[in-house]
Amino acid sequence: MSSAVKGRPELLFPLFAEIETLPGVGPKTARTLAALNIERPVDLAFTLPQSAIDRRRRGSVRGADLPEVVTVEVTVRQHRAPAQRGGAYRITVEDAETAFQIVFFRAHADHLQRALPTGARRVVSGKVELFDGMPQMVHPDYMVPPENAVEIPEFEPIYPLTAGLTQGTMRKAAIGALARLPDLAEWIDPGQKRQKAWPDWKDAVQAAHAPEKISDLAATHPARARLAYDELMAHQITLALARSQMKRSKGRATIGTGVLQNRVMAALPYRPTGAQTLAMAQIAADMKQDARMNRLLQGDVGSGKTLVALNALLIAVEAGGQGVMMAPTGILARQHLEGLRPLAESAGVVLEILTGRDKGAERRAKLAALAAGDIHILVGTHAVFQKDVEFKDLRLAIIDEQHRFGVRQRLELGRKGAAVDVLVMTATPIPRSLSLAQYGDMDVTVLDEKPPGRKPVVTALVNLARLGEVVEKLRGAIAEGRQAYWVCPLVDESEVSDLSSAEERFRHLRAALGEGRVGLVHGQMPSEERDQAMSAFQGGATSVLVATTVIEVGVDVPNASIIVIERAENFGLAQLHQLRGRVGRGSAASTCLLMYQAPLSEGGERRLVTMRDTEDGFRIAEVDMEMRGAGDVIGTAQSGLPRFRIADLEGQAGLMAVAQSDARKLLSEDPDLTSARGRAARVLLWLMERDQAIRLISVG
Repeated sequence: MSSAVKGRPELLFPLFAEIETLPGVGPKTARTLAALNIERPVDLAFTLPQSAIDRRRRGSVRGADLPEVVTVEVTVRQHRAPAQRGGAYRITVEDAETAFQIVFFRAHADHLQRALPTGARRVVSGKVELFDGMPQMVHPDYMVPPENAVEIPEFEPIYPLTAGLTQGTMRKAAIGALARLPDLAEWIDPGQKRQKAWPDWKDAVQAAHAPEKISDLAATHPARARLAYDELMAHQITLALARSQMKRSKGRATIGTGVLQNRVMAALPYRPTGAQTLAMAQIAADMKQDARMNRLLQGDVGSGKTLVALNALLIAVEAGGQGVMMAPTGILARQHLEGLRPLAESAGVVLEILTGRDKGAERRAKLAALAAGDIHILVGTHAVFQKDVEFKDLRLAIIDEQHRFGVRQRLELGRKGAAVDVLVMTATPIPRSLSLAQYGDMDVTVLDEKPPGRKPVVTALVNLARLGEVVEKLRGAIAEGRQAYWVCPLVDESEVSDLSSAEERFRHLRAALGEGRVGLVHGQMPSEERDQAMSAFQGGATSVLVATTVIEVGVDVPNASIIVIERAENFGLAQLHQLRGRVGRGSAASTCLLMYQAPLSEGGERRLVTMRDTEDGFRIAEVDMEMRGAGDVIGTAQSGLPRFRIADLEGQAGLMAVAQSDARKLLSEDPDLTSARGRAARVLLWLMERDQAIRLISVG
């Protein structure tokens, strides 16, 4: 992107120039830097040293905690060339207290005689190790006369590198980039800046590149904390702008009469939990506003999101409108349909499903009924996005498992009706910092109670060597009328080998438990066959369902009370938690067996022990994030989560929360960012390349 991107402030141009304008960067180095995502000076300014080497001078190598980098002044005593070709060239030197050797391999003797003449004084710096009881420094990083010793940095920053790049090149280019830093007006609230003792932006970047001691490299150091905050602040301003755009875009007040809601509540065999009641009230209050609702409903496996969703859909129908509920797969959409149908029917509401499978006359009839308003609630997959799908009066769109839908699709769905309210549901508990980063444009409701009657699931770790015992136990459970899932191992990324392992396990279990007792589902099956196998299991015709991870999300068979996960150590924590959530849905005590192949890796053991010790999805999500990092937990590619260069989502959740409240406060006081601080914040958005945010302001 050229520096003269439309509207970018001129004082930022030098930072957005070509990388080759920096000292020491030619076409070849530019290509190498691109491998580190460094393409302009601004990228280098935000690529901070990740460690440093202490090169402060000391009197002697004696007393150093070897191996260690030592900087010391020496007198050159003796050169000893190698006896045979390719051997080590050794130079004996003396510091103030002891003698040691400087060693070179593949050395040119004449060059070394000139650089380190016998009798000369030199300051050398490099890693010293013990070899046969003698300290030696192999290939020093620096060898200079004492009068030039100022060339050796006392505390040398170490940058991330890639093949073909040296610290010297990196440092030289970084110094060039820092020379271009402009003085920028302050976008941080003055009180916040004072309280944290944060430096100005330019000073912070310079200080972060010039650490003077180890503690200067910590994320909590004022310079680094400030730069991390700036990144999070730019992201949160972007989300807050999207949020206020949503709030400002005209909504419609959708007010229920309570008639249908009361019928459904009367038909329920249990009372809603406190968390469900609160969630329903929050959503009803949002729908009453004439601003558009944009809310996230986050609930752990089995926390009762379906009832909350249905209640919201009924409000839309009571107000004379329609609702749509979208799921990422056909299986899930049909399951939502099955879950909602009995309750909807008790209220006299017309429910229909639309997936990519609907064709011809049947599809045309559904679309006509939808356009006429004869279908009150539509359940579907992304087929609902298609152009020919028209509603008579769409009031509410519910999206299940949001991380499969991008922010763009959220907006797309909103265009299907005039000012549609949007409710997003996720059963994947998300650590707070991530939820702020990913859903900062939304209001968040958390369902943190399980409905009455949900039994805890007992989780046990079982060595794969005991497979025979497990099959025998299963035989006993089936004889008592219980049902079980058997999840096959993830072999590798290819469906084909996962499939062969599932088919093999299916044959083995069918032979052990009886021909008609075992079903099989996997991702390669035609969807009709898969649905047949699922229905047979749901209806109790088969007792054991052998499956690949297609059953991960949302399958609901209350009678299934056992789940066996084979080679569980190969699964991720979030996946294991979702899979375990398939059981514990009925009145029977439930069991989850995590079968592992010994010996376990440290990570594998930590995942399995976490699963055994807690059922709390939020705790599991936190451990998952500690182990894998933020981007992997939600899949950065689909999440719309930016790549932060400095901020660390795992370690700086508190900073993210502060940035969110600051961004919202700034925009509530200055929605168009026209005050002095608002204009500074615009420069921040350009600096962090938040083009989407800039477009939102220019619209405003």
